[in-house]
Amino acid sequence: MGIAKHPSVVTMPAAQGPYPSIVEFLCQTFPGISPRQWAERIRAGKVLDDQGKPISADTPYAPSKRIFYFREVENEPVIPFAEQILFQDGEILVADKPHFLPVIPGGRYVEECLLNRLRARTGIAGLAPLHRLDRETAGLVIFSVNPKTRAAYHGLFMHGTAEKIYHALAEVNQPPRETRWTVENRIVRGEPRFRMQTVPGTVNARSHIRLLEVKLNRGLFRLQPVTGKTHQLRLHMSGLGFGIVNDRVYPELQPERDDDFERPLQLLAGEIRFHDPVTGADREFRSERELAW
Repeated sequence: MGIAKHPSVVTMPAAQGPYPSIVEFLCQTFPGISPRQWAERIRAGKVLDDQGKPISADTPYAPSKRIFYFREVENEPVIPFAEQILFQDGEILVADKPHFLPVIPGGRYVEECLLNRLRARTGIAGLAPLHRLDRETAGLVIFSVNPKTRAAYHGLFMHGTAEKIYHALAEVNQPPRETRWTVENRIVRGEPRFRMQTVPGTVNARSHIRLLEVKLNRGLFRLQPVTGKTHQLRLHMSGLGFGIVNDRVYPELQPERDDDFERPLQLLAGEIRFHDPVTGADREFRSERELAW
């Protein structure tokens, strides 16, 4: 059994009365956990209010209030690859994430995530990721160390002023006429929910893509996302006809199976540059990982 050492949080949204019970709300929000399991966790004092006090099954639903809970999973998978810390000061920490490791707890993963590994390694309980990578993607992730300056760094990613460069490998059966593309479209959640799709409408996803080299029917691509939608680069590459090597979701969703650690997704968050809003320095970081090129 994997049990989180640090609580997760969910906010009770505004809703029309009559309000659901606490257990009903939690079951609606997390349908993978049964009412019996939530009731047991509440009885065991594992669900807290925003004052850090255990709630009861009779605690009323309160719009905009937060509930803290400790995630539990059975048979948590172990990811046999280590992260690296490339830089750390009093404001930020830059980590180089391996393939297969999630950034934050989710699904079957509690302690086997980059955030909780780094918390244990550094002793900094208040670490917070400033952006995300897919579990399958390797490379750079920047964390806030100092809560007082967190908003300034978070703004770099919210407003797109941090320049991020990725590299990817994809099958290229014949050299295309073009080697540079700007892809602009609208990405929304599809079915199942973890799989994104493009739809007509206002553009919310934009990427610059460049083919650098072709070798033995495989191409090396440089990807620069302008926006940061979930699975954006994977979907944009697939839309151009260049599915990323070992992608199990795009262009076709493959049957669910255990991770094959010998076949990682060939996508790497390789470089990041920004003007540090606190120190005033120009920052540039590069991943030390490599694709199978």
